[in-house]
Amino acid sequence: MSADRTGRSEMVILTGNSYPELAENISRIVYSYRTDSSHRIKPLGECRVYKKSDKETHVEIRESVRSKDVFIIQTGSTKDPNDNLMELMIMSYACKTSCAKNIIGVLPYLPYSKQSKQKKRGCIAMKLVAQMLVKAGLTHLITVDLHQKEIQGFFDIPVDNLRASSFLLDYIQQQIPDWRNSVIVARTPNQAKRVTGFAERLKLNIAVIHGCQDGEIESEEADGRNSPPPSSNMDNPIASMSKRRSVFTIPSLALGSNVLVKGKLPMDVVGDVGGRIAIMVEDMIDDVAGLCQAADILCDRGAYKVYALATHALFTNDAPSLIEESQISEVVVTNTVPHEFAKLQCSKIKTVDISLLLSEAIRRIHNQESMSYLFRNVEAND
Repeated sequence: MSADRTGRSEMVILTGNSYPELAENISRIVYSYRTDSSHRIKPLGECRVYKKSDKETHVEIRESVRSKDVFIIQTGSTKDPNDNLMELMIMSYACKTSCAKNIIGVLPYLPYSKQSKQKKRGCIAMKLVAQMLVKAGLTHLITVDLHQKEIQGFFDIPVDNLRASSFLLDYIQQQIPDWRNSVIVARTPNQAKRVTGFAERLKLNIAVIHGCQDGEIESEEADGRNSPPPSSNMDNPIASMSKRRSVFTIPSLALGSNVLVKGKLPMDVVGDVGGRIAIMVEDMIDDVAGLCQAADILCDRGAYKVYALATHALFTNDAPSLIEESQISEVVVTNTVPHEFAKLQCSKIKTVDISLLLSEAIRRIHNQESMSYLFRNVEAND
């Protein structure tokens, strides 16, 4: 068995093709932690992940992983999350069949995490992804700011859901001038709990935007679940009779009855943002049309600057150009997802490095230390 003089297994850090720059930063920090010169950790293990002309993923691990703790750093990206997952599973299975002691997946952004609830006639795709990762050989998972905390229950292995909130709070206090004259904004009422944690630690007020935003509401009637299948009156005379009777049960406007009409409510802000800096807090930024629309509403209500903070920067479609043309002053995101090309297109995008958080998690898991230290400044709603 490969172990140092303290009895710990040796460590190997591998990476796929999703975000090699992040993997290099993490491994460099982990390597700097060493205190015993006889127990050296290589910056990155030797592993080649590539495709041939048949488009199949091939993995070659060029060093021994027998009886070692293997950490595989592979985040999800907007370029091809399916390739990211396939690379991770094949790398994990290669380590499993090579008798690795522990195989820990480090996925700062977990692909398919937005598909964690049943919608229409679809399925919970995140549950399938979790089962495949466990079957491939992962014995532990490290991730950051899951879209829904309940996703941890999909896995039959330990999941450490780290939080990036402390890094974003530091950015507010150090990089936003006059941040004490700010208000933390929830873009939807569902996000009010999350922004409350930020506001309490910064001792600031909160505001909530309510109303319909473009692309935020999906109709559940489109798939026909809320109505019976169409049929002719001759085929189903009872249904036809019931339909005729229903005409007389509708309240009449002439009698002054109140009729509730389902429709889109106009966007508005609950809370005072006049003369203040509005800071919107999200877990991820995907299609930014709703974000830009919310910024317009905040400016109309008197906010003189608008910031948007998020952990995961997906920036799909034409998000960089929309941000550049919007009234948002800055969009602050972490480097859980590669977004260098988006930064070239938009000067308002700023990045907060969380390599230190991930490297400390790797060190503590390898040394079998408590992870509670990493959650010391974290609220339950983060």
